[in-house]
Amino acid sequence: MSEKIKEAIRSKYGSVATSGLSSGHDGVRAVAEAFGYSPEELAQIPAEANMGLSCGNPTATASLREGETVVDLGSGGGLDVFLASAKVGASGKAIGIDMTEEMIELAHRNNAKRLQEGAPANVEFHLATIDDLPLEDNSVDCVISNCVINLAPDKRAVFREIARVLKPGGRLAVSDIALKQELPREIGNDLMAYVGCIAGAISLEEYRQGLLDAGFGAVEVIDSGADLNAYAKVENQAGCCSPAMTETTATTAHISISSSASSTALPLAASSCCTPQVADGELHEGLAELLRRHNVNDYAASVKVFAIKQAS
Repeated sequence: MSEKIKEAIRSKYGSVATSGLSSGHDGVRAVAEAFGYSPEELAQIPAEANMGLSCGNPTATASLREGETVVDLGSGGGLDVFLASAKVGASGKAIGIDMTEEMIELAHRNNAKRLQEGAPANVEFHLATIDDLPLEDNSVDCVISNCVINLAPDKRAVFREIARVLKPGGRLAVSDIALKQELPREIGNDLMAYVGCIAGAISLEEYRQGLLDAGFGAVEVIDSGADLNAYAKVENQAGCCSPAMTETTATTAHISISSSASSTALPLAASSCCTPQVADGELHEGLAELLRRHNVNDYAASVKVFAIKQAS
């Protein structure tokens, strides 16, 4: 990951972590529920763990079991880690990976709150990038992630790292964004700048092939049918931007945005990930207007991704 892209994402996620967004905000809670979290699940965890950054609920489909070790890539404030922790129990372990210091600090504060309420002490967080995991080979039963892999410039490296840390037969259960068709050039920049995590998305077939190439079998990339316009429910919230799957990293001040059919450039300054702009009501108005003019669901989908690491 180029340092410029890395720092841009860190900056934007850092601002989210310190924004005060939580399930106490009606729009944030509405986004989480729109993408599959039940009110009961959200009530189980610290409100600050949910900041409206999801595009699905991977813990609902990961079939987690008592005693398993599960890793969440891009764990943010700990939302999915805490839900996974309850599923794997005291004999299991839930590990969060995030590259943003502010998010790790927030996750630790949230974990302290849940421990005070008697939750199992089976959670840990690591400051790291998802293409270089601080975990041993063949040490994990399940890897989950929620709307984060699309942010990685080198998705193939991420897929290889997931395969490395998973035990043979271990599984991947991810919620993410993928493209159904090429983004029209005339509206691509607007969609990428304002709608969650579209710019880094690759096509459904690229996603599937990338996992197969990394050594996974039984790969499924399924359109969940969730409405991506739900992101407009969070006031003053921008979107996500990053490069697509490449074997090399970007080296210029522009981010390369590509689908299987074409490539476009977007200024790095537009690279934001669901970033709240608390003092700027114009952003919310702009997003609402954009979603009135363009239906992002025509071009992209919230997907459920499943795969099994094949025995070597």
